[in-house]
Amino acid sequence: MFKAIYFHTILILGFLLVTGCQTEGVQSEKKPNIVFILVDDLGLHDLGVTGSEFYETPNVDRIAKEGMMFTQGYAASRVCSPSRATIMTGKFTARHGITDWIGAASGTAWRKHNRHDKLLPSEYVHSLPNDEVTLAEAMKAAGYTTFFSGKWHLGNEGSYPEDHGFDINKGGWEKGSPMGGYFSPWENPKLANKIDGENLSMRLAQETADFIKQHKDTTFFAFLSFYAVHGPIQTTQQKWQKYRDKAEARGIAEKGYIMERVLPIRQVQDNPIYAGLVESMDDAVGVVLQTLKDAGLEKNTIVVFTSDNGGVASGDAFSTSNLPLRGGKGYQWEGGIREPYFIKVPWLDNNGFENDFPVTGADFYPTLLDLAGIELLPEQHVDGISLKPLLEGKRLDIERPLYWHYPHYGNQGGNPSSIIREGKWKLIHYWEDGTEELYDLASDVGEQRNVIKEHADVAKTLSKKLFDWLTSVNANMPQSDPEYDSVLAANRRQTIIDERWPALEAQRMEFQTENFEPNEDWWGSKVTED
Repeated sequence: MFKAIYFHTILILGFLLVTGCQTEGVQSEKKPNIVFILVDDLGLHDLGVTGSEFYETPNVDRIAKEGMMFTQGYAASRVCSPSRATIMTGKFTARHGITDWIGAASGTAWRKHNRHDKLLPSEYVHSLPNDEVTLAEAMKAAGYTTFFSGKWHLGNEGSYPEDHGFDINKGGWEKGSPMGGYFSPWENPKLANKIDGENLSMRLAQETADFIKQHKDTTFFAFLSFYAVHGPIQTTQQKWQKYRDKAEARGIAEKGYIMERVLPIRQVQDNPIYAGLVESMDDAVGVVLQTLKDAGLEKNTIVVFTSDNGGVASGDAFSTSNLPLRGGKGYQWEGGIREPYFIKVPWLDNNGFENDFPVTGADFYPTLLDLAGIELLPEQHVDGISLKPLLEGKRLDIERPLYWHYPHYGNQGGNPSSIIREGKWKLIHYWEDGTEELYDLASDVGEQRNVIKEHADVAKTLSKKLFDWLTSVNANMPQSDPEYDSVLAANRRQTIIDERWPALEAQRMEFQTENFEPNEDWWGSKVTED
């Protein structure tokens, strides 16, 4: 432990000297401010600008239209904590070791879920390691004032945002969901309750806006990490009514789900509660963008917008559909890992440009350093590359492999598996039985045709690269469960088909009924919305 802390301290001190000299001797202009907006569980197609005809997101859409939209942007994992750790470290999940959401059961503890799975999920790192130089620490070392607001979920006390480079922390602690809900009073020791019925997303945005106004004469790195749109999904009565009426006008499908391999999966975007939650998030983004404009900072502030994993189509609140992408949060297919990925750099002329170069959460770290004129830390953000050339309208003539490693079972129906994507090809290796799937994403983004037989040579090459990489980073692996019972597993699946699937269809229709009311005061929200 002492060795890790010592190494970390020496690295930061050295970095301070380098960037200090660079700032004083080379760069005379003020470095750009940075606002990083991370939404929890937002699917690629949960925005108007990415194709949703149901959800309304004008403020987020504006970020994409005023910046560059990376159409093949990826989260580092299909679930939250690993993706967030990758953004902070610039490393893929198998390398930093946080391969599942922190708090998930592993090993024999997995049996408590009574799922009767073939494997025991592997162990994983339960907090952001102290010897990682986080993105926030790199920014702080370069003279930035650093601010965090919202969901952290990267460790317990001692591994909070303020322990990893953030000067100010509003709402970040170990919990990954909005404890107590989206309306005050919530349960969060890092975010005091002020107004009964206050909306959580709006409060986090207001905290961010207040920080911006108070530090407009400094150089800042503000990280707004919404708890939205994670379950439990909630909205106001007014927003529910708006989207309930919209769903009815569009025509409510008789059936909303099909059966995936493990759980039913939503096929339509028509949930008025989730739609209201998405819109509240967008309203909150609008507050931050307006604050930048009012403070005269809009032209010198980089704005990043992304999500940590795919939309929840199975499990949790079964909130949205990611079609035409297959799967969603927790799944190994594109619906679980392909995300909104927008970067707005005001002084670059790339408004509304779309770029199809495959990019990942690991790329934010070196990209933001590069855009800010800060010396890169290649030994830290080893799996990321700077996207600055792409943002400047240039090409990156490289074809690098991207890797995902999830030796766990998700709550949403995904299987323990590892993935490599290189060029148009995506190979998935399943740890239960060693089978593999190969998809040509250029012609089959919905991953409906496994072409491994037709392209066995491609699959063999990619599989070797994947295994070699996993070995090189000493990746943890799941183990067979000697207590696995195939009869119990089959019975569980049949119960899901016979009972849970119809219950989900009934709930979906209940949300659309004219007299639907979750409780007498809509989660306490009536006091704040007329």
